[in-house]
Amino acid sequence: MNIAHTLFPNTTATIADLEVRFPLRNLPQDAMVTRYAPSPTGFLHFGALYSATLNTLLAKQSNGVVSLRIEDTDALRTIENGEQILLDALRNFGIDFDESIENPGSYQPYRQTDRVDIYHTVAKYLVDVGHAYPCFCTPEDLSAMREEQAQQKANPGYYGEWAKCRNLTSAQNDKPYVLRLKSRALTASHKFNDLALGEVNITPNNQDIVLLKSDGIPTYHFAHVCDDHFMRTTHVVRGEEWLASLPIHLELFELLGWQHPQYVHHAAIMKLDGGGKRKLSKRKDPEADMRYFKEQGYPLEAIREYVITLLFSDFEEWRAANHTLPLEDFAVSTDKLSVSGALFDMVKLNDISKNVIAQMTAEQVYEQLYTWAQEYNPAFAALLAKDKAQSLAMLSIGRGGDKPRKDLANWAEVPAYLDFFFDETFQLHDAYPDNIPAELRKQVLQTVAENINLESENFFADMKALAEPLNFAVDNKAYKQNPEQYAGNIADFMSLVRIAVCGRANAPDIFPVLQILGKERAIARLMVNL
Repeated sequence: MNIAHTLFPNTTATIADLEVRFPLRNLPQDAMVTRYAPSPTGFLHFGALYSATLNTLLAKQSNGVVSLRIEDTDALRTIENGEQILLDALRNFGIDFDESIENPGSYQPYRQTDRVDIYHTVAKYLVDVGHAYPCFCTPEDLSAMREEQAQQKANPGYYGEWAKCRNLTSAQNDKPYVLRLKSRALTASHKFNDLALGEVNITPNNQDIVLLKSDGIPTYHFAHVCDDHFMRTTHVVRGEEWLASLPIHLELFELLGWQHPQYVHHAAIMKLDGGGKRKLSKRKDPEADMRYFKEQGYPLEAIREYVITLLFSDFEEWRAANHTLPLEDFAVSTDKLSVSGALFDMVKLNDISKNVIAQMTAEQVYEQLYTWAQEYNPAFAALLAKDKAQSLAMLSIGRGGDKPRKDLANWAEVPAYLDFFFDETFQLHDAYPDNIPAELRKQVLQTVAENINLESENFFADMKALAEPLNFAVDNKAYKQNPEQYAGNIADFMSLVRIAVCGRANAPDIFPVLQILGKERAIARLMVNL
């Protein structure tokens, strides 16, 4: 009995059987088949969304297929309910898959621990043709090997003369083992064309890496090759940190006689820190965790646009020329991927988000804001819902037209920004201008309260008419020439009104605010805050 049968006595399927079970996909010639393959850790990193977005865009725009494959072979990284947490998080940020554990297709299963029979079939073949072998080295054996390599200043790893089990001719059934690749140990480097990075130098693999662990579960390297072949992946789109493992994967594809997919190694997400750059870290950076953006209430459209800005070097130019077109109209290409390291910039994200929110209708803002507030600020949600018509009216101020207001970057900023609309939350945030004496301030506010006309066709002219008798300059040119002759200018006058009504000097246009509050509440604000 040969060693392959001894190791895999219950594996009867062949690679030919698997080729029939997972036939080539019937897709247009240029269609891309991509996959996003996370571990079920329950944590969605910003970089993971970045990669998932790229996989999705490339597949969708080429009329291809994008699948979600759960790589759960590392039990230590798997948490309870981690798959569902991950799926929900991806869905929250607009990532939908054509195939997944929730939506299985013909290339199922989509969870690696459910595909063990596939890996064992391929592993048995590799042993049978002499490209893999069982290794019975104990942890102590491997530790002693590493110590000796260090003493001899030899390259670390299990290879060549250090591979004690490489030439065994029989299996030792009474001992646990791992299955290793019998590497060809080639040394000549060569060029490889990566669709994002261009030509990269490949140094062939010389390590007899582990293919199957002692429990029969595959390592990432082996599962990756088997899964991408039998799921008929055409483009492996992943972070550049995986570039170092490419020689292993290419060797496995070649030994198995399979055409390897195209590789697209995209840039890592970086962050400025102390004058240098480092990778965005879930330990150091709250924004590394996508839950942060949900809690802060960044609109999905803003996050997606920011991610695409980081991904593609030509997106900002396209957006500048196409202000109102949907993101789906932007043509993606691996040729335009940013390759120098995408730099995370919260200021840039906030600018994009302000633009996105400014383009929304009041109804869209209300729906998204209310949904966010129900989960993260129920008291504010109750205020919004108490008078929906009033809420829509206040959210309409400064919206629309060629130059809409761009005050808000996320929904978490709204309760403080709009606290003046609700008597329950109103407060004076800003002090009155020092150059206006208290007595004059009271006179101004009382005069406005007594003469306010919310039906006025020219509110600003009305305010000028009230300001001038109180010695406020209504002509800025005259005020600049002789400021000492006036109590202040019309801007000072309006600032008093704005602070009394809104609690702050920087607020939306005061007239529509007064109209929404209504005459009774407007007068009350003016008189209470004398």
